[in-house]
Amino acid sequence: MANSPITTAKPYPELTWVAVIVGWFLGVIIAVSIGYAALILGFSIEGSELAAILGFGILRGVLRRKSIIENNIVQTIASGVNGASSGMMFSVPAIFLLGYGDRFDPVILTFGCIAGAFLGIAFIIPLRKHMIDYERLTYPGGVAVATILKSPGAGVQKAVLLLAAALVSAAVHALTIRTGVSDWNLGALIGLPDYMNGIWYLSLMTIGVGFIAGRGGIAFIIGGFVAYWFLSPMLAVTGNFPLDEAGRAISEPEPLRLMLYRPLGIGMLIGGAIMGVILAAPLILSAIKSMQKAAQVSTSSAGEEMPIKLLYVAVVGAAVLLCFMAVTAVESMTLLGGIAMALLGTLWIWMAGIILSEAIGRTNWSPLSGMTLVGITLLIVMTQALGMDRADSIIAAIMVGAAMCVAMSQATDLMLDLKTGYLVGATPRMQQLGQFIGAWLGPIVVIVVIFVLHEAYELGSAKLPAPQATALASTIDGIMGGDVPAQKYGAGAVLGGVLSAFMGGLGITVGLGFYLPFNIVLTYSLGTLSRELADRFKGKDWSDSVGIPIAAGFIVGEALVGVGDAIRNVLAAT
Repeated sequence: MANSPITTAKPYPELTWVAVIVGWFLGVIIAVSIGYAALILGFSIEGSELAAILGFGILRGVLRRKSIIENNIVQTIASGVNGASSGMMFSVPAIFLLGYGDRFDPVILTFGCIAGAFLGIAFIIPLRKHMIDYERLTYPGGVAVATILKSPGAGVQKAVLLLAAALVSAAVHALTIRTGVSDWNLGALIGLPDYMNGIWYLSLMTIGVGFIAGRGGIAFIIGGFVAYWFLSPMLAVTGNFPLDEAGRAISEPEPLRLMLYRPLGIGMLIGGAIMGVILAAPLILSAIKSMQKAAQVSTSSAGEEMPIKLLYVAVVGAAVLLCFMAVTAVESMTLLGGIAMALLGTLWIWMAGIILSEAIGRTNWSPLSGMTLVGITLLIVMTQALGMDRADSIIAAIMVGAAMCVAMSQATDLMLDLKTGYLVGATPRMQQLGQFIGAWLGPIVVIVVIFVLHEAYELGSAKLPAPQATALASTIDGIMGGDVPAQKYGAGAVLGGVLSAFMGGLGITVGLGFYLPFNIVLTYSLGTLSRELADRFKGKDWSDSVGIPIAAGFIVGEALVGVGDAIRNVLAAT
């Protein structure tokens, strides 16, 4: 079976059974790792580079296979599996946070997210030739993966570094679990006031994410330091700490976060997300023009694209499945209401997927959380107009919204992968098929991870803050007239919107610094500082070839141990 190709491409194998199996295997590992990190840190990283490095380790280091385009298919399939991680982690936990985790059908949700994944892929395929071949959008993430694939020896070395770092990270996290010591209160040792929160999170994964993000994570760090090392001392000096119900000042770090900084951070996430959508508005016109131009381009003669009829089948089939999902999500949903939700979801996937693909192609920034927030908000408004009660409205909207989010994530991921393929000489049709092959598996893996982690640690807890889902849940509460700190949300939303108006995504990253416990921010800052020092003194080539693989290994090792421990706890409880 190892030498049995799906295609007859020789002498350079591309879409083979080996590539499929390795892609699935790596995709599961990456989806678990990045999904776990997203629930803690509130943002995700691309999995394609990670998949390319690990793919080299298996294909070249173990199986002695030398085809670059086969390795490209491996990373395409693996990233297709991972496409569900951010999409579902940003949306599905909101159901649990709002108290309806036992009232929805995970099987229907999973099939709906698979349908969404297929829709996202099908909608974006016709744009490949225009965005990549003609407009030559940069897609920096895709270029980075192509660079790895073109350096086979370096790729194997990176794989070794990644695996070694993963073992170290796994051992460290296993030790913190066994000892129950996950924090280091350095602030108390040096006499720092409690409200400044000098506690460090013992997490190599957090350092790794900070290293990979580099300067892109500075705003996140600034948000946390402004909250605890600027605002908290100001509140202490002026005597303006918030008061509890008994009239006592709240100055302890965690109560202060929950009372003040967390709602401000949620507001900034919401405001930044909305501003991201507003800033993306000019891309709508560009996207429409792209679709018009793409429609005029015929590639069937070359046979390099998937047949358009197959895309039509994928679109129609996925839209029907979305409708089925909406109708069966809750008993109060009518057929007409289900059709309306499916049509809205399908339209939003088409529009948002194109906008996100163009945005990430031009800027390497994707307002995925903003598009998800707006899309689910529209669905909430629709379910309310249908006269549904609170629980049914929330469950139906988030289930369909999760499918939409997965679709948008798949669209952007595929365009990044296709850019890589363009640079290494891959066949677009093979990559497109590879994305379909990987996309169905991701929702199955992620929904299992969500349930296991919730059962073991509880979503929304200090262990799993789930910031993006919390912002979504808070928005839904506000729409439905829930008891929310509207003034704090409003102030944060204005600030987040203003910050994002200056720089795309700035309000969201600063807001995450306010929202998350400061111990995470402090540890994350070590990763960012390490990246800056490495770039300055060792050079960017060293960071790319040595630093990033080690950082990626830190993420994988800790995440797999964390999820494994959650599984052990669940099994022990049963």
